[in-house]
Amino acid sequence: MNTAVINIKTNTKVKAQAKKIASELGFSLSALINGYLNQLIRTKTVHFSTTEEKPSEFMVQALRESEEDRKAGRYKSFDPADEALEYLDSIINEGKKN
Repeated sequence: MNTAVINIKTNTKVKAQAKKIASELGFSLSALINGYLNQLIRTKTVHFSTTEEKPSEFMVQALRESEEDRKAGRYKSFDPADEALEYLDSIINEGKKN
């Protein structure tokens, strides 16, 4: 694969934060930028958000309830994912019997 070097100017803090987040996600900053460039070519669109996303009150309440359920032990955990599918199948089959 032929490669080309792109030099850009950015704020030092922006670069450091982006590099840290990329690393936390398991990517190099270069890989993320390449992914973005490929998406730009593929979709011919640019997506930027200038505001932080804030969850709706409904979502906040659902998250609170979910956290309460987790703390109370009212949840199921599956590993591997096949166990989750088997569990859902059993619920569906029980519903068909009723």
